[in-house]
Amino acid sequence: MALDAATRTIVRDGIAVGVATGAYGISFGAISVASGLDVWQSCALSLLVFTGASQFALVGVIGSGGNPMLGALSGLLLGTRNTLYGLKVAPMVEWPGRRRAAAAHILIDESTAMTLTRTTRAHARAGFLSTGLSVFVLWNLATLAGAIAGDSLGDPRTYGLDAAVGGAFLGLLWPRLDSVRNRVAALLGAALALSLVPVTPAGVPVLAAGVVAFGLGLIGREEVAAS
Repeated sequence: MALDAATRTIVRDGIAVGVATGAYGISFGAISVASGLDVWQSCALSLLVFTGASQFALVGVIGSGGNPMLGALSGLLLGTRNTLYGLKVAPMVEWPGRRRAAAAHILIDESTAMTLTRTTRAHARAGFLSTGLSVFVLWNLATLAGAIAGDSLGDPRTYGLDAAVGGAFLGLLWPRLDSVRNRVAALLGAALALSLVPVTPAGVPVLAAGVVAFGLGLIGREEVAAS
């Protein structure tokens, strides 16, 4: 079935986000092996867990000599933000049964962002799938490459991969700043995240900022319902 111009643009943008984000899996693969996991354990984490913040939290705890169970709990805490995403994304894509269960595995920051900006179900599904699947494939391939290369890669930030991920997120966020409430949510979330960076593990600032945005979204719904 031929895709219309708008859908093709959404798919193209989703793949572009997938390339920018998936490439940073090289960093995870290299760090994971340096922390004591082998190549296949590192790849299994990307394949089965598939949420970057949780994966980095786990290998960070293991690499510093901490209890792996504590690392797993930290990763689980960071992964709870995906539950909040699901509350918003599920009604937009409306996949039943097994399709919904399969889609849950690629419910991440990027696929959520590329879904929430859509005004039709078809476009929401196109944004979700093109982004989620491209990130999944490239993140896993990059994890394998990084794990095999190990320390020979050096610091992945040298290649600008961390900046590419941030730039992709900024591009996704910008069109959503079309109302006072959204701008306030963005400013409060950013301020809270920045204040937590020096004192919390990686990923916690993002989770805290997401809670702020989710809370303001609920307040907005209550105001609409009351009017």
